[in-house]
Amino acid sequence: MTLKTLDGRRFADMVEQGAAHLANNAKAVDALNVFPVPDGDTGTNMNLSMTSGAKEVKANVSDHIGNVAAALAKGLLMGARGNSGVILSQLFRGFAKAVEGKQQVNSFEFAAALQAGVDTAYKAVMKPVEGTILTVAKEAARKAVDVAKKERDVAAVMEAALAEAKAALKRTPELLPILKEVGVVDSGGQGLVYIYEGFLAALKGETIRAARAEASMDDLVKIAHHQSAQSHIHTDEIEFGYCTEFMIRLEQDKLARQPFSEETFRRELSRFGDSLLVVADDELVKVHIHSETPGEVLTYGQRYGSLIRIKIENMREQHADIVGREAKAPSGPAKETKPYGIVAVAMGEGVAELFQSIGAHEVIEGGQTMNPSTEEIAEAIRRANAETVFVLPNNKNIVMAARQAAELSEHRVIVIPAKTVPQGIAALLAFHPEQSAEQNERAMTAALAKVKTGQVTFSVRDTTIDGIQIKKGDYMGLWDDRIIAADKDKLAVTERLLDALIDEESEIVTILYGEDATEVEVETVIAYLENEHDGVEVEVHNGKQPLYPFIISVE
Repeated sequence: MTLKTLDGRRFADMVEQGAAHLANNAKAVDALNVFPVPDGDTGTNMNLSMTSGAKEVKANVSDHIGNVAAALAKGLLMGARGNSGVILSQLFRGFAKAVEGKQQVNSFEFAAALQAGVDTAYKAVMKPVEGTILTVAKEAARKAVDVAKKERDVAAVMEAALAEAKAALKRTPELLPILKEVGVVDSGGQGLVYIYEGFLAALKGETIRAARAEASMDDLVKIAHHQSAQSHIHTDEIEFGYCTEFMIRLEQDKLARQPFSEETFRRELSRFGDSLLVVADDELVKVHIHSETPGEVLTYGQRYGSLIRIKIENMREQHADIVGREAKAPSGPAKETKPYGIVAVAMGEGVAELFQSIGAHEVIEGGQTMNPSTEEIAEAIRRANAETVFVLPNNKNIVMAARQAAELSEHRVIVIPAKTVPQGIAALLAFHPEQSAEQNERAMTAALAKVKTGQVTFSVRDTTIDGIQIKKGDYMGLWDDRIIAADKDKLAVTERLLDALIDEESEIVTILYGEDATEVEVETVIAYLENEHDGVEVEVHNGKQPLYPFIISVE
């Protein structure tokens, strides 16, 4: 059966199927990230972005494709996370503009809309790189336009576009040498192929089974806390007073003595409290529980591996503070707008506190393990309540979302393209409230080039990059986007990274140590600096960041 026109309801079905198919394969997309770091999250970002778009479409289904496409563009725009999510939002922003005002489209108009999306996305990226999702989208749209010149069937045009997208995806390693070296295709391009596969299934009347909805641990924790209805109880009525969150990195020697069963683990932990949440995979177990004896909970967890990312909060104190603040909350006029506001993205409680201590007005939790959405950044800009707001993304994968949020804001917003936490700190220290916005922008941007960033993390798979053989579980020393060293010895990697970063002109070395760094390891690193690089000044802060035992700044 030939599908000569595409209306809003059929397009909404395409979006639903595309989002479901991407959700089913998000982890596979994550696994394609070039660097084997534990925060490779292209699939996660694209999935969250597309889910936001699909949710908006579901709330605005109609026969009018222009209206449905506009809903998709809005949902994607506000929910976009990471570079891949932002590019995805731009692809369908251009698509929506092309079908604006149209009740339905024919095959050529559909193909032209795909091309319009590509044009919009390329304009949104300051320095487009071929061999990425952009290339896959471009080649697919080009094929769609060629086929649509003769083919009236929308499904046939989509099928041709998908076939070309898959072919373009296979060619990405030839365009980006790093992909070829590691032996993977582009992760963002693969994500787009999954979406297009869902689109085609919908056009053919087929159904892709939706993934089982799995909220993140953070979302589940929020739900658990919300269900506690704290504003409706008295402090002394809280039975289990300590909100306890932690992760267990499973260890084979302990599992040999006591095999891990998620069901048994959950049942045993339930004895210690309520609001229990457990999310597990082959390597990590995430736990949230309200308990009166958090120490016993942690001791039980240690039977299966090492504990990381531990957070224990006294809910009785929190509740009393919340109730007190609500009672004292003023009902007067809104706060006066400030001349300047600073919004920073930070991973880790200590890093967030550091940004606040040196002048950030709003700190968004995010960074390596979870990129904030455009909407979250836009909301932080609004809360900053200033005539001019400077945004410090502090991660290369958040810069595009920050710029997108800036475009949505009614305020004057200046994004300082800090790609690392040390760059963000250097930029913030260069800010002077008595100077003009233009002077501050120049000074803060110039500060980015004056700092070198090193990071120590661990590998999630075997690979070879730049001639360095890396085994799963090895520690890696990264200087910006280069892997300097890899070894099973965390301190050996850290020392080699420091040697690479520090030269004769280096004056200050700042160490931000994370949740996976012990006190002894921190002292060993400091001693190494004092012995081997005694000409530099050393500053040390507890960043409490996950996944990265050490973040190093050299100025």
